[in-house]
Amino acid sequence: MSKTQLRAWIGLGSNLEDPLVQVSTALQELKLLPDTTLAARSSLYRSDPVGPPGQPDYINAVAALDTRLEPETLLDALQAIEQMHQRVRKIHWGPRTLDLDLLLYGDQVISTPRLTVPHAYMTERNFVLWPLAELAPELILPDGRPLNTLLQHCPLGTLEKISL
Repeated sequence: MSKTQLRAWIGLGSNLEDPLVQVSTALQELKLLPDTTLAARSSLYRSDPVGPPGQPDYINAVAALDTRLEPETLLDALQAIEQMHQRVRKIHWGPRTLDLDLLLYGDQVISTPRLTVPHAYMTERNFVLWPLAELAPELILPDGRPLNTLLQHCPLGTLEKISL
């Protein structure tokens, strides 16, 4: 466990088995993580699927966690929540009951065999950037890029806010 509390940003997504319930339940489960506080959560958003064609739409959100957990310990906890939701990893970018991504961990840059932070695709995904901007519009990524600059290159498109 880290002695310092850091802000971690988590991306949530689901497109199987009642995605609204999956994401809403996962947000509640994040509150139960040890040495961690759910500091904020975005609205829920509907997004088009990324990956293989023929998938249902996704429900997405972003959560801010204040945590003392080390990055890989937090990743383990996130994957345990995914497993409670019967997450199956068969197809890359395929449909899933729940996906929890560690987007940012403080201002750290992490590259290990298990974990890449900032998340490799977060700057390209409207379903990550727009909910993140709802919570932290002034956020600066570890590489110095302001979130509001990234939004200018990642249009809202068909992303739709569906609830608070």
